[in-house]
Amino acid sequence: MEKKYLAQIIATDNEGLQMISACTAGAKVKVSDIKYLASNKVFLLSIERTKIETDQENKKINSICRFDFVDKVKSKNIDQKNNELCLELIAIDYLKNNDDFEINLIFNNNAHIALTTETIEVRLEDQNEIKYK
Repeated sequence: MEKKYLAQIIATDNEGLQMISACTAGAKVKVSDIKYLASNKVFLLSIERTKIETDQENKKINSICRFDFVDKVKSKNIDQKNNELCLELIAIDYLKNNDDFEINLIFNNNAHIALTTETIEVRLEDQNEIKYK
């Protein structure tokens, strides 16, 4: 019987963020699956990614990448009206900016989203394995 376990990675520093960046590189994200809940200061990305941290090749899973304590979100080169637009996440990195951090989500086609946060608190939670219907 196949063991079902869903990973959760929590990043609170650069090292953790690099790990999440590596796990999400190449992930597909639909514009409609990018949400900023301003009142909760939570930024959510629902992604489809290849599970690279296990030895099972080409295992695709749905994951949620959640950023907490987000004060501001800026996006560039993303058509937010096009809900079906699918972006590919290339990397996540950050800059320290005075007392804040700027976490950058870098997508293909020169698209990116910058999150201004007071602290690094990012979690990657696997939801379910994708079974092709």
